Amino acid sequence: MKNSKLRKVLLLACSAVLLVCLSVGATFAYLTSTTENVVNTFTVGKVAIDLNESKVDLNGVPVPSANPVKANDYKLMPGHTYTKDPTVTVKADSEDCYIRAFVTVSMSDKFDELFSDHKDDFTISDWVTLNTDWTYIDNKEDTAAKTRTYEVWYKNGDVQPAVTADTKIAPIFSEIKVPGVLTNAEINTIQGAKITVVAQAIQADGFEGNGGAAAAWAAFN
Repeated sequence: MKNSKLRKVLLLACSAVLLVCLSVGATFAYLTSTTENVVNTFTVGKVAIDLNESKVDLNGVPVPSANPVKANDYKLMPGHTYTKDPTVTVKADSEDCYIRAFVTVSMSDKFDELFSDHKDDFTISDWVTLNTDWTYIDNKEDTAAKTRTYEVWYKNGDVQPAVTADTKIAPIFSEIKVPGVLTNAEINTIQGAKITVVAQAIQADGFEGNGGAAAAWAAFN
């Protein structure tokens, strides 16, 4: 009888211990939940341009069906007009951007002599006339290299909108005219002269309303 009571007491005691263990264990069963992943995929924006001009013969006449080229050669003659149309292409998927170009003329000292000798006959605009979509900004002289570089901005610094396909904009200029008052001897003084054109583009984002093209080109420099 005593043994039976003892067993009951021990059984109750073990049950109490088990209950305590279960209770203690339950304090570590946190309520949890996990969401699905949120995946962010980043692509890279771009600004890309190209510069070409029509293929011409030595007389500045466009070659039919020829692909655009990076350079041409010309045979200068007084009173002659030559096709030269450096054209910027904004490449597909480019973002809003600003575009400018630099036109560098070699042998600037010789051209200055011609302009000085014929100051009443012609000006530089009689040789090359900018397209109306381009605006002259400034020019810089390199006396050591004897070059003069003209800076021009597309649309006077307005934004070129983003494009989804290759898009040609207006040529910087379309032709070169050699004044008819020049003699053969005078033309010979600019034998070997070169016109070099380079175009640049920079994103408009971050500069619109915050200095615009001027701030953008300052950052580019």
